[in-house]
Amino acid sequence: MEPRINIVTLGTHNLERATAFYERGLGLPKLAFQGNVSFFALNGTWLALYPWELLAGDATVAGNGSGFRGATLAHVVESKEQVMLVLKQAEDAGAKIIKPAQETDWGGFSGYFSDLDDHLWEVAFNPFFWPGPRPMDRTETSQP
Repeated sequence: MEPRINIVTLGTHNLERATAFYERGLGLPKLAFQGNVSFFALNGTWLALYPWELLAGDATVAGNGSGFRGATLAHVVESKEQVMLVLKQAEDAGAKIIKPAQETDWGGFSGYFSDLDDHLWEVAFNPFFWPGPRPMDRTETSQP
């Protein structure tokens, strides 16, 4: 079986602003790509930002939904200190802190923010499990 890339695509009301948020707020590496989309390389998957109405149209659903969307995204880091740092960076870039960083009932440490388009993100440290390669193990990701 050939290697596959999973892509999580978030609709955004302002592609330029959201792209800057993910570059500065979370420090995600943006891939060089032309067009009406921004791609960010992640461990084992990519994040894509795409205009809200176009993404809704692609899925053939109305673009005016609101409230909890039944999904959250997670940004996993290697320490409690990094949880605090990422939440601060996200807030400084325009995110709203929803749940301040705190000890979890499962033994980790996490907090939540909503990004500029109200997508919920958990920033978490799990002392029992690392879901991907360590930064030194990463390889270059080619563009789509």
